[in-house]
Amino acid sequence: MKLHEISPQVGATKRKKRVGRGISAGQGASCGLGMRGQKSRSGTGTRPGFEGGQMPLYRRVPKLKHFPLVNPKTFTIVNVKQLATLPANTVVTLESLKEHKIINSGNDPLKVLGDGEISVALTVKAAAFSASAIEKITAAGGTTEMV
Repeated sequence: MKLHEISPQVGATKRKKRVGRGISAGQGASCGLGMRGQKSRSGTGTRPGFEGGQMPLYRRVPKLKHFPLVNPKTFTIVNVKQLATLPANTVVTLESLKEHKIINSGNDPLKVLGDGEISVALTVKAAAFSASAIEKITAAGGTTEMV
């Protein structure tokens, strides 16, 4: 016996209900769909989740407080004042910051923020920079490079 050879037992299938065939049949004129309105018309009614034009639940819920982001962006954050301790003309990357023990661990991409002051010229390679960090690094004679 194979899957395509299987059929229901004789008499196991019911006949389709014939609606709209007079009042004696039980499902006369309106075919059990009520009098008027969108759900009594032919074709489909409304799509699943439709609430009559009101903002549906599945679109309201993410706007509520404390709703977690699905794919949040996370960075390993370093401020400019922490980079000021490095020697001049150093190439600053995530690995070099671990070697200099400025950060302990960090598998996320590096982001440099502009808190503090810097007077050392550095070449900083990071995934993201704040606008103030770029200003301070270039004012000190260094360069920034997006990785």
